[in-house]
Amino acid sequence: MSNVLVSTEWVQQHLGDPDIRLVEVDVDTTAYDSGHIPGAIGFNWQTQLQHQVRRDIITREEFEQLLGESGIGNEHTVVLYGDNNNWFAAYAFWLFTIYGHEKLYLMDGGRKKWVAENRPLTTERPNYARTQYRAKEPNLHLRAFSTQVMQALNSPRVALVDVRSPQEFTGEVIAPPGMTETAQRGGHIPGAVNIPWSQAVNEDGTFKSADELRALYAGKGVTPDKQVIAYCRIGERSSHTWFVLRYLLGYPDVRNYDGSWTEWGNLVGAPIERELPTVTASTEAPCPP
Repeated sequence: MSNVLVSTEWVQQHLGDPDIRLVEVDVDTTAYDSGHIPGAIGFNWQTQLQHQVRRDIITREEFEQLLGESGIGNEHTVVLYGDNNNWFAAYAFWLFTIYGHEKLYLMDGGRKKWVAENRPLTTERPNYARTQYRAKEPNLHLRAFSTQVMQALNSPRVALVDVRSPQEFTGEVIAPPGMTETAQRGGHIPGAVNIPWSQAVNEDGTFKSADELRALYAGKGVTPDKQVIAYCRIGERSSHTWFVLRYLLGYPDVRNYDGSWTEWGNLVGAPIERELPTVTASTEAPCPP
């Protein structure tokens, strides 16, 4: 057990611990129903973690209601995990952090590693007693808005990190195949460097070592002396990179621009670049969000 990561072995050893709440958040919102870790709560990122009227995160009151109804209290240790190398689990981690939950972890390797190791799964949904959860005032220093990104353009003190695939970065495609959230224009934010999220993980879904990660980001000019703003298409892949930089490397000022390309690529007058990326092409295969 590290400061922010727990292993699949640790999770299995603590199944049934009343002080722990496991939460699964998947890109594929049907995955939880097909089988999940015993005792795990399932959150649907589309209907439960995002505001249902305006494009935004859920409000403080909605967050409190969701956790209270799910049986999560302020005192619980929350362990998040999910599919696609913890994409939306990292998004949930970002959201939990915004609202100040203190005992918070990601299961390294996510659902992929748990299943590959033939660890137990169930289709039974847990039924925890309701709590009175109290969230803190949202920490908006963890979030970037389009106005802040616009102000950061060409600033030597800010590093913009586009974590999408090279094909999205260059504008060859606007979104991965089959995705409905899209933009009017393809390309990337001027000055951004392309470091696909997938370069931060190993084949089994676990995170690479701190030395490997440090070399990856510092080698592209993304250093801890700068404010870092990460973005992707809708904010989940960039949450993954936000987690890596803030928690695994200890960068002091990292923000997730969750408006990401579906906002920037639709903004009237927003500057866009389309030149070829300067990073080595990723082996990332086309995948959802």
